[in-house]
Amino acid sequence: MPSSQFAQCKEKYRYLNGFNSYHESEAIEGALPIGANSPQNPPYGLYAEKLSGTAFTAPRHENQQTWLYRILPSCGHSNFEPRESSTYNTNPENKPYEKIHHIPNQLRWDPFDLDETVDWVHSLHLVAGAGDPTMKTGIGIYIFAAGKDMDAHEAFYSADGDFLIVPQHGVLDIQTEMGHLLVRPNEICVIPRGIKYRVTLPQGPVRGYILELYQGHFTLPELGPIGSNCLANARDFQAPVASFEEDTTSTWHILCKFAGHLFSAAQTHTPFDVVSWHGLYYPYKYDLGRFNTIGSVSFDHPDPSIYTVLTAQSDHPGTAIADFVIFPPRWLVAEDTFRPPWYHRNTMSEFMGLIHGQYDAKTGGGFQPAGASLHNVMAGHGPDATTHEKASNVELRPSKVGEGSMAFMFESCLMVGVTEWGLEKCKKVQKDYNAESWEPLKPHFKRPEGREDVGNGVKGAEGKEGDKN
Repeated sequence: MPSSQFAQCKEKYRYLNGFNSYHESEAIEGALPIGANSPQNPPYGLYAEKLSGTAFTAPRHENQQTWLYRILPSCGHSNFEPRESSTYNTNPENKPYEKIHHIPNQLRWDPFDLDETVDWVHSLHLVAGAGDPTMKTGIGIYIFAAGKDMDAHEAFYSADGDFLIVPQHGVLDIQTEMGHLLVRPNEICVIPRGIKYRVTLPQGPVRGYILELYQGHFTLPELGPIGSNCLANARDFQAPVASFEEDTTSTWHILCKFAGHLFSAAQTHTPFDVVSWHGLYYPYKYDLGRFNTIGSVSFDHPDPSIYTVLTAQSDHPGTAIADFVIFPPRWLVAEDTFRPPWYHRNTMSEFMGLIHGQYDAKTGGGFQPAGASLHNVMAGHGPDATTHEKASNVELRPSKVGEGSMAFMFESCLMVGVTEWGLEKCKKVQKDYNAESWEPLKPHFKRPEGREDVGNGVKGAEGKEGDKN
């Protein structure tokens, strides 16, 4: 820290810095028009194309649009046709024989398997979710596990929502319309709705987690009395610089995730032909090692919201459709305090994953890297029995927790349902999660000697309205 060390995979691309910053980039000098967005004849014979991530009339502080200057526009393709519709489906509510299971149980999954037989697109498995992408409401939570590059002439985009991608194993080399991103474990990236990209795997198989946001876009959380800095600082987010291919003869297939189903269209030109661009709507990445953690320096464990990296608010301020929260290495110094997270029941749903290391609130061994847990609305949870016993008796000195570890949470105000794949087909659900974690908790209550219970009224007499006692 303050940034992650990626000794096994050095950065190979350049980036533009800043979150929600107005960026412009050109791969050839002079490819951006000056003082106009759509001149009669854009430079070098390029086509101007506007990519709108929000409605034209969205408030200025929310408006996200980008102008692309490309060799051929995106509309030049054949009709989209359903592809593998019998097997590829990430919106189970559309099928009567597949459904979302809404259950109150705490759930935990063993590490999900790597799958070296599939590429990025076909590695996507919807584990849980809420809402409906056709209504642009809610979220989807996925596991990806791939072992093959996407085809050299394929690109993919989701019309359903923004992908927040959290790699756990392996390296993602992502070619997008705006340029390249290299994304490694302990980094995240966001690819907004509609942006086309291709994923290759320079170091072999990959695995990780995805939060798809069906409504709105991710923003940085408000800092309030914290002030103007800390948590995820805007300057540390990185967007790609323009990089293009010149190919107007090869056949390309554009794969589209639309209402949870996969469609394909053919075109005779590369989708990665953007020579220059400018705007606010673009993919970006962030190194979790740069997160500036805030915590208590007196007493009590603060709410986990203090670790929020990105948020997507509902129409009720302070209530998120989706929060992305991390638990990075940090110092604990609180005095006379139970330092792990307290036991709690939450109106929000909490889906947790572990990128590497050991999460300090679950030291019993059941919560492992590449695994996950789901504590749904009002499901009680907290430290396992082993962690509680240790934290209740340890000598309270300043201590650093989470070294070599990074856990995260997708949190939502929505009641999150679990798919058939997540509940049964993946065969990773731990049946003994409760028995291992919380059933071993023992009562420590001791009735004080010489003290009577405080009753509701006078002992041995009936209470009366207005009775002084």
